Amino acid sequence: MITAPDGEEGLRLAVREAPGLILLDMLLPRAGGLEVLRLLKRSHETKDIPVIVLTGLSKGNEQRLAEEGAAGFCEKSEELFLNGSAILIEAVKRALAPSDRT
Repeated sequence: MITAPDGEEGLRLAVREAPGLILLDMLLPRAGGLEVLRLLKRSHETKDIPVIVLTGLSKGNEQRLAEEGAAGFCEKSEELFLNGSAILIEAVKRALAPSDRT
């Protein structure tokens, strides 16, 4: 697992390390989560890395984040952390599952 203290460092690490999945918080210093998501999806080196967004924003933003390239969305709430984080685990499974996208 690799962590970054802010959005700028997260972008640098994503390019350098090419992780298989990114969990992206929307509230980040130095480069906000939406900006980071957009830059990840525009970069040749990182565009294919699935990104799951973690946010305190309501589910109403899920469609917009999907349009920006997010593979999944988890609202930060008590429910996310109950039952062994089952919601997050399911989002990761969906993001990593083979797809028919071409």
